[in-house]
Amino acid sequence: MSRTAVLAGVGGYVPPRRVTNAELAPGLGTDDGWIRTRTGIRERRWADAGTTTGDLAAEAGQRALKSAGVSDADLVILATSTGNQPMPATAPEVAAMLGLGQVAAYDVSAACAGFVYALTAAAGAIAIGVADRVLVIGADLWSTRLDPADRSTAIIFGDGAGAVVLRAGTAGERGALLGFDAGSDGDRRALAVVPGGGSRQRSAPHLAELANEYLTMQGRDLFTQAVERMAASSERLLRRVGWTGADVDKCVAHQANVRILHTVADLLDVGRDRMLTNLDRVGNTSAASIPLLLSEAGADGRLRGGDRVLLTAFGGGLSWASAALVWPALTER
Repeated sequence: MSRTAVLAGVGGYVPPRRVTNAELAPGLGTDDGWIRTRTGIRERRWADAGTTTGDLAAEAGQRALKSAGVSDADLVILATSTGNQPMPATAPEVAAMLGLGQVAAYDVSAACAGFVYALTAAAGAIAIGVADRVLVIGADLWSTRLDPADRSTAIIFGDGAGAVVLRAGTAGERGALLGFDAGSDGDRRALAVVPGGGSRQRSAPHLAELANEYLTMQGRDLFTQAVERMAASSERLLRRVGWTGADVDKCVAHQANVRILHTVADLLDVGRDRMLTNLDRVGNTSAASIPLLLSEAGADGRLRGGDRVLLTAFGGGLSWASAALVWPALTER
């Protein structure tokens, strides 16, 4: 039988500092009720000064390795848009922090869809025999890139990391990744962007000009695109793997906005009760949102062995991606 990537372990981490709506609202001319109604978020976690994206990623990665009962990996793929620095990539540093030696390691930048993109790359590496075990991490620390006066972003994002371990196996095993779908639309890249710091708009030399290195979003258009792209991607994937929405036991979608999650669930005929969430407690953790939720739901019993699970994500780029698997019976360690 051909080699297939199989989920063997999960782990997640959020920093301890809770930032409630009540703390943010006065400076943004809003209140807790407005934030909850528009987003579904009541609090998020922000890292303290001195904590890096790599720190979050390493903690989640260590927990995933422990969950899998292993201490090594052949490859590390880190999905992030807020790396420790523009260059070099953060993944090699994370591999070193975890004591994995001189293994292959690289970053994937696909915003909030980055983890599923990284999952696809990891599955491909296993399928062709490049690696037998891959550590896939999604981590973002967006609190460092938010304009504190911008209500469209400051209330939404939290910091966090999630990780999975994939091993070589066969398609008939629980945990085997059954299929993927992905796409992008660069013509709409301006809907979610950090304009400064790259080759298009160079880093500003004066602090007063650093606003171009904040994240900006066009929320209404993003809402529409997120719903359309995640639903369409999921439908293509479901046809590919021979499922319908009614066959999906649990859907783990990118945690952007509770209204987006409910609308996608309705379009796919996946009951809202089968759409898992942790958005209310951690906010939008970008590339970390899906693996972080997988870790939480696996630990608290919302995901059980044999559940047919749909993953779907949407992010800047624009980018979107979906994946399907049957949840394995993971051992807590």
